Amino acid sequence: MPTRLKLTPAGGFVLAEDPFTRVTDDWAIPKGDVIISLTRFQAEGEALLAEGRKVGVVLDSHEEVEALAYDLPRLSVVAFNFPKFGDGRAYTNARLLRERFGFKGEVRAVGDVLREQALFMVRTGFDAYEPADGSTPETWGAAVDRYRHVYQRGADARSPAYMERGE
Repeated sequence: MPTRLKLTPAGGFVLAEDPFTRVTDDWAIPKGDVIISLTRFQAEGEALLAEGRKVGVVLDSHEEVEALAYDLPRLSVVAFNFPKFGDGRAYTNARLLRERFGFKGEVRAVGDVLREQALFMVRTGFDAYEPADGSTPETWGAAVDRYRHVYQRGADARSPAYMERGE
């Protein structure tokens, strides 16, 4: 079973087995829990959910999270694909997912995911990662903890620097 990095409740990172099978649009749906594209979810999602499966959806950078708004309470995972590390649209979608839509399931980063992005991903609401650069839980955690201060509120619990100064 493939693994991914997972944020723990204590704020650390662990390698965790992935109970989901990521299925491309041209593959047959296997038994068990799956992550499928938005297009496939719109066509087959209702039937998969009716079977009692856990279902996740992967959104490409040009797809908006609002397309899932109605179905979010029934989804277990929303994964955002980073086609290249410099494409930041998934950060916005992750933050909207957590803050506007109140999504409590797993928010996963897939694609060109590098440890240099770790702090930004945690701050915008991601809690699972498939690093493309071979990051370990230790190196991912070090990247998140690299800077002591942050300057604005995020989806994480870190206080901005101005609050630490008492302003």
